[in-house]
Amino acid sequence: MNIVLHPALRAYIDPLTEQEYAALERSILAEGCRDALVLWGEVLIDGHNRYAICRQHGIAYQTVQNDKFDTIEDVQLWMIDNHLARRSVSDFQRGMLALRKKEIVAARSQAAAPAEAEPAPAAAVKPVQSRQEIARAAGISSNAVLQIEKIQRAAAPELVQAVRDGTISISAAAAVASLPSAEQVAAVAGGRKELQQAARQIREKVREQKTAAPATPGTAPEPTAAADEPGVAALQQKIAALQAENAALSRQVADLNAALAAARA
Repeated sequence: MNIVLHPALRAYIDPLTEQEYAALERSILAEGCRDALVLWGEVLIDGHNRYAICRQHGIAYQTVQNDKFDTIEDVQLWMIDNHLARRSVSDFQRGMLALRKKEIVAARSQAAAPAEAEPAPAAAVKPVQSRQEIARAAGISSNAVLQIEKIQRAAAPELVQAVRDGTISISAAAAVASLPSAEQVAAVAGGRKELQQAARQIREKVREQKTAAPATPGTAPEPTAAADEPGVAALQQKIAALQAENAALSRQVADLNAALAAARA
């Protein structure tokens, strides 16, 4: 059987690490290819690593057909859901997959917008909009999705690979991604400790900036105790003076009323 490797699908799912690939290779060499490769027509849609190992070592394999797809986007969505169902997929990979799913569904919805009058197909995928929905689809926290979005947007390829390899956590990588690309690459080259130190320094700098940030326009900063005491004393003195002045005016009004009453009598 002729098996076609679709470039978009081969590059779509994050590749195995060297250790993971070596472990899979040892397993297939020892036990054979136990899981069948999944094909869409002649296109391989699941089992790329198993196929490569079997071909390299001349090991027999089986195939099964999945013909329920109409487009390559259908295949991509199926591949994403298939990988999200696997426990071995890291949180970073889950977040990236869920964000890719959002992009595909959003593009499909936009392309279908002029034909809104037509009934939607029963198998249509509901667009994923909010960060909370993405987090639920990936099985991770909303904060992790926010950090992965930042990594996706600003991280150098070397930093992204470091997260995939587990050299640095998602939160630390999101912090390091705020650095210029050259500094990110230098931090990755320095290894785990260098990356952790860079992330720690960035977080400390952010905390310092928040502490030193000016008050929101229209609101006065809260005075310190040392600065507050003289102000309170002056205010109390002013209140006492106003109260005395008010009492004097009241007495003058009373005297005038008494004089008017005597004149009328």
